[in-house]
Amino acid sequence: MKDVQNQPDHRNIPIDKVGIKNLRYPIRVKDRREGSQSTIAAFNMYVDLPQEYKGTHMSRFVEMLHLLKPEISLKKFSVLLETMKQNLDAASAHIEMSFPYFIEKQAPVSNAPGLMDYNCRIIGSSNSRNEIDLISEVNVPITSVCPCSKEISDEGAHNQRGIVQLQTRFKRFIWLEDMIEMVEACASCDVYSVLKRVDEKMVTEKGFANPKFVEDVVRDIAERLMADDNITWFSVSAENFESIHNHSAYAHITRGQAPMG
Repeated sequence: MKDVQNQPDHRNIPIDKVGIKNLRYPIRVKDRREGSQSTIAAFNMYVDLPQEYKGTHMSRFVEMLHLLKPEISLKKFSVLLETMKQNLDAASAHIEMSFPYFIEKQAPVSNAPGLMDYNCRIIGSSNSRNEIDLISEVNVPITSVCPCSKEISDEGAHNQRGIVQLQTRFKRFIWLEDMIEMVEACASCDVYSVLKRVDEKMVTEKGFANPKFVEDVVRDIAERLMADDNITWFSVSAENFESIHNHSAYAHITRGQAPMG
């Protein structure tokens, strides 16, 4: 049968990224406590397309996912990137893998167990010089109490839930749990899936005693990351879904080694 993708294209315009988006696929990821856990990931997979080709072979992206079988590791991620380039005659390849990651977390006083889910992502690229770039991302819900509100109010202070997104490049493997725990330690208080009355009292009082702006949150996280010689680059943002405003408060810091060219 005629292979239309391999036909020449006469517009002479290369394409930076072509591939598939939002392919759901079962995976196993490393779990610090249990060794590994099963979850479902959404994959975006792209390669570049030279100007002389009309199209790429979309079905090959799905076939190559079987290389993971289905456990995810940084080594397998790197192998998949290189295999994509070889099988699709590409100079560069890019993968984004988004997945929910579950951690059992006990309430702070009653120790009632519950599962917290965190939206995580691994981003990988390989360029024409075969340089591999890997980024780990966690999205962590937090609570924050407004320092200004506490200072000017006779009673109470407004508080809200927020989300912190942390991305890191690193020299050695870093656990998702370590990234999540670092973020939670820099919030007014962390979030739990199960709270009894004694726990609710505790987290309310802890947050009130530890008020933080979004600026405080990102600076505290950045300070820890800048002191860690394993981290070569990071991006951290905090967004508070304000309880007394019809907008969010936001802060962002990026530091370290620039992305590969």
